[in-house]
Amino acid sequence: MAGNSILLAALSVLSACQQSYFAMQVGKARLKYKVMPPSVSGSPDFERIFRAQQNCVEFYPIFIITLWMAGWYFNQVFATCLGLVYIYSRHQYFWGYAEAAKKSREVRMLWRAAWLLTAAISWGDPAEKKRHTSSLISTSSAQQHIDGLFFGNDKNALINK
Repeated sequence: MAGNSILLAALSVLSACQQSYFAMQVGKARLKYKVMPPSVSGSPDFERIFRAQQNCVEFYPIFIITLWMAGWYFNQVFATCLGLVYIYSRHQYFWGYAEAAKKSREVRMLWRAAWLLTAAISWGDPAEKKRHTSSLISTSSAQQHIDGLFFGNDKNALINK
């Protein structure tokens, strides 16, 4: 399973790096505009950068969940391509909003469209979900090995004592 998800994992790492980059930009803006933590208000320029970063953070969990669901249940390559569009449009949104809130409106449509399409395909084929879920739930040799580590060779005898 891990080898099958390499594109999703790589994109997840890339998106986490992007979130770190946005956070660093807020840190730089704090120094530049002399806004010390925990304060979040001050210069309008700082507030735009801070708000752009917060908006990206607010949507990040939703993006990651839909990315992985779309990759697992639909198509990993297509989900990754949509994820790249989302990351690119988030970058454009961040800097557009940081310059002037009105500049982010055009880009906002792009990242919303990428996210909505990713969310739509994350529903995938119900038959595929059922097959995938049942394979995750079934007892595997790895689970039997783990049971052997905790319960020894005779699990039932240990439980009945």
